[in-house]
Amino acid sequence: MAFSFNNGGGGVGRSRFRGRTGALSEINVVPLVDVVLVLLIIFMLTAHVMEYGLEVDVPKVNLHKESTEDLPVVSLDRNGEVYLGEKLTNFNQLGDTIKQRYPNSKAVFVKADKGTVYDPIAQVISMLNKAKLDVRLVTQPTDAAGK
Repeated sequence: MAFSFNNGGGGVGRSRFRGRTGALSEINVVPLVDVVLVLLIIFMLTAHVMEYGLEVDVPKVNLHKESTEDLPVVSLDRNGEVYLGEKLTNFNQLGDTIKQRYPNSKAVFVKADKGTVYDPIAQVISMLNKAKLDVRLVTQPTDAAGK
């Protein structure tokens, strides 16, 4: 915004600007403050989403592939307890136990209850990857009606 005092008629205000000829300019910071406040509000509203993530409803799988391979099955119940076949297994020795019982196996089926918390599942997958075993997740296929 520019102000010009060339047309001003009055003696009091003119005496200060007698030596200057030109416009007096000032920066208006009000729009800048408005933009910063809007950005601050947007950041405050979305900060919790970045911290905790979004809740995701994972869809069921339509593809059903029959497997004829005889692979070990690692199961997790709702409490996060790990089973190899039907037998309760120590989580820390899972890779070694699979290698002893199934020496020719290069892959493992991982089956978890849908109510299981994700952390134990991720830990089991990490442990199996560390033992250099491929992980194949067991899912329940949807029927033809999509239920």
